[in-house]
Amino acid sequence: MSEEQKPTFEENLTTLENIVAQLEQGDIPLEQALAQFQKGVALSKELQGTLQGAEKTLATMMDDHDQKQAFETPQGGTGDAD
Repeated sequence: MSEEQKPTFEENLTTLENIVAQLEQGDIPLEQALAQFQKGVALSKELQGTLQGAEKTLATMMDDHDQKQAFETPQGGTGDAD
């Protein structure tokens, strides 16, 4: 297995949380803080992409004949029943 494994969604989320905690403490040198910030932004984008992919997957369902069908979305978009 020469191929490097990508971290899981949960591992990336934990890494991002650790970066945020370090930056909130404010006791790291500026250069390191900037590098951590950039890494955090990249992780955030990757996590968002993963979530969007999962959302697309969940937005379809299989019917009785194993055919994909889109879930119906409510009209109006707010979900309020007023």
